Amino acid sequence: MSKMVTPVIMAGGSGTRLWPLSRTQHPKQFLKLSPDGHTLLQSTLLRLQNLPCNEAIIICNEEHRFLAAEQMREIGVSAKIILEPEGKNTAPAIALAAFCEQSIQQDSLLLVLAADHVIQDQIAFEKTVTDAITLADSEKLVTFGIVPTHAETGYGYIEKGESQFTGFKVKQFVEKPNLQTAQNYLESGLFLWNSGMFLFKTSTFLTELKTHASDIFECCKKSIEKTTTDLDFVRIDKEIFTTCRSESIDYAVMEKTQHAVVIPLDAAWSDIGSWSALWDIQPKDEHGNVNHGDIINVDSYNCYSYSSNKLVTLLGVNDLIVVETKDAILVAHKDKVQDIKKVVEKLKKDNRTEHYNHREVYRPWGKYDSIDHASRYQVKRITVKPGEKLSIQMHHHRSEHWIVVSGTAKIHKGKESFLLTENQSTYIPLGEIHALENPGKLPLELIEVQSGSYLGEDDIVRFEDIYGRC
Repeated sequence: MSKMVTPVIMAGGSGTRLWPLSRTQHPKQFLKLSPDGHTLLQSTLLRLQNLPCNEAIIICNEEHRFLAAEQMREIGVSAKIILEPEGKNTAPAIALAAFCEQSIQQDSLLLVLAADHVIQDQIAFEKTVTDAITLADSEKLVTFGIVPTHAETGYGYIEKGESQFTGFKVKQFVEKPNLQTAQNYLESGLFLWNSGMFLFKTSTFLTELKTHASDIFECCKKSIEKTTTDLDFVRIDKEIFTTCRSESIDYAVMEKTQHAVVIPLDAAWSDIGSWSALWDIQPKDEHGNVNHGDIINVDSYNCYSYSSNKLVTLLGVNDLIVVETKDAILVAHKDKVQDIKKVVEKLKKDNRTEHYNHREVYRPWGKYDSIDHASRYQVKRITVKPGEKLSIQMHHHRSEHWIVVSGTAKIHKGKESFLLTENQSTYIPLGEIHALENPGKLPLELIEVQSGSYLGEDDIVRFEDIYGRC
């Protein structure tokens, strides 16, 4: 394959299907769920190494920007990160990438991939993308249809029409079927699973978008014309983009265009849409169990067990999903995991926070773990990466005690600055302007004890921040 392609990685969204491991602030594309030990986003980027690609474009939510940047840094990959002020589905997201790419290269090929898919047959993936080049270069909008392995009711389908070089003209897109219809699709051999992956020329996509969804075209065009660069991130015009209609690329373009073709992809693909799907792709023991973490199985079969922090034991059970995190435990039958969204909806209804954040929360400077709390105090274990600094800030409703556990802390308190090392501490009174940084070469760990009438994360007034969060 000689022609260069520009990968567009869709890393937005905050799905709930893998709760409690996946949360709004830490969705599945940033979790280490791939069989290769990387996060799903990292695996998606590494999957492109043998293809002649330009620098990738990643589209993600504002709140996930530092997660995306840090995960790319970990694997030594650079990419342009476009921040969506608000999720508007795939058509506007891809339009932003297309307009952005068009401003750099007049008419390159865009390879649109989801950040949360698993593809285990790398050679088949590379060959299928290579085969799609000729079609995409001849003004076709190529979508990759997964060769079905069973009658699946959780995916949409694409019906193949007449042959088109290495693919087929799209006869129709169909919604998720019932079981009998899915079985009929499978037996006919004419239907493929809709993967949500695409390859097309920038100009072809934008022309079809303008024809079939001119409002999305115009809104995204105006949004991208007013971009600003913030650190490694591209920010678009929020006021314009939030008025954009939310629509998938399937509804906006692919179901209406006369240029859609589908190429079969048979590469051990999964969208990791549930815990049972994750069980399907993982290596199993002699009893069909998948175990992650400190797990003991006795007389148990075909279970998926995940422990992040504690010993988890299963005795005399079959076909269960058991997931332990620091603040939540899920026990579900494999046949019911599609209903996990009902649990998340209940958490939201009860104004709980377990659907939104983990107990351990990642920040651009490091992380904190809320290890204890009551009505007027909270205890956190804070880790600051070498060379990083928290914002210069103050609090209206709480005071803080800091005790250094390991490493060296540079404290800014009022008009004074000083160093603290292991077993040393300081007190930050309510209303005091302060900052914390790690000037050393090792991680800084400290215990923070907050006390006051209100302990929410929104009681932070930032005066200066190297991460652009003021």
